[in-house]
Amino acid sequence: MRVGVQYTIFWGLPRPLCWVRCAGTVGAIATCPLEVIKTRLQSSGIALQPVYYSQVQLGTLSGGGVVRPATSVSPSLLQVLKSILEKEGPKSLFRGLGPNLVGVAPSRAVYFASYSKAKEQFNAIFVPNSNIVHMCSAGCAAFITNTMMNPIWMVKTRMQLERRVRGSKQMNALQCARYVYRTEGIRGFYRGLTASYAGISETIICFVIYEGLKKNLEEMHLSAGNSSAGEKTTANFLGLMFAAAFSKGCASCIAYPHEVIRTRLREEGSKYKTFCQTARLVAREEGYAAFYRGLLAQLFRQIPNTAIVLSTYELLVYFLRDKPK
Repeated sequence: MRVGVQYTIFWGLPRPLCWVRCAGTVGAIATCPLEVIKTRLQSSGIALQPVYYSQVQLGTLSGGGVVRPATSVSPSLLQVLKSILEKEGPKSLFRGLGPNLVGVAPSRAVYFASYSKAKEQFNAIFVPNSNIVHMCSAGCAAFITNTMMNPIWMVKTRMQLERRVRGSKQMNALQCARYVYRTEGIRGFYRGLTASYAGISETIICFVIYEGLKKNLEEMHLSAGNSSAGEKTTANFLGLMFAAAFSKGCASCIAYPHEVIRTRLREEGSKYKTFCQTARLVAREEGYAAFYRGLLAQLFRQIPNTAIVLSTYELLVYFLRDKPK
């Protein structure tokens, strides 16, 4: 008989999703400084550093060694961290944590519930558990989640972009939300939504790779003949963690530019208006390298987060599904 506790509602969520919420909450707190740094690097307000070269290196006849600016590069992750600590204080590294914690439970719940439901529906239409099923399921789940959660993520981004000198009072989440509503109306809460929709490609890529690796791991587990088909060992879940980390890393590298565009669209009073206009403007003014600012911070933040959340979900679903009463 199945365990009845798997359907128990806790904090308004099915029990497996409750534990995913816990994992997501811990991950959100631990990686908040990285997210703030990433958002600052993505913004147009980051101070670019000029790189100089000597005229002699250009083969000029004058050997005066005059230096002229060649190009500009964005500061490194550590340089941004140092700047925030010196000018704003350690508390600024946790800007936007409130909206993040408020949003982590419903976003995870909505996503996993939508993904599971969509997967059931698409399995009845296409070849069960095929790549097209995973793609469509992940796309539908991401679309629903992005639409519902965008106002919270918009407030979070605005708070992370706010720069105040050390000791000055900063807006809290409610004050920020009121300010957005007063200055931009309801539409202000949905700035960057088109970029989030473009980011659905990242979710699709991640889950297609993850489900493929998961299937291969299960086949390897069965072919090894170490245990019965229903049993899983520690090695299985470590394998799932690796699969989640690898799939998220690949997806983030491929689809990262939409993150930069989304941050630019959410900046207050900016010149960025639409997704395509922002992409053209960034490419023309800053070059294509600007689309990958903050990627290192994103990888440090998202890869362990995704690995923990997905493997925790798989682990708890397995225990609650298979344990006898």
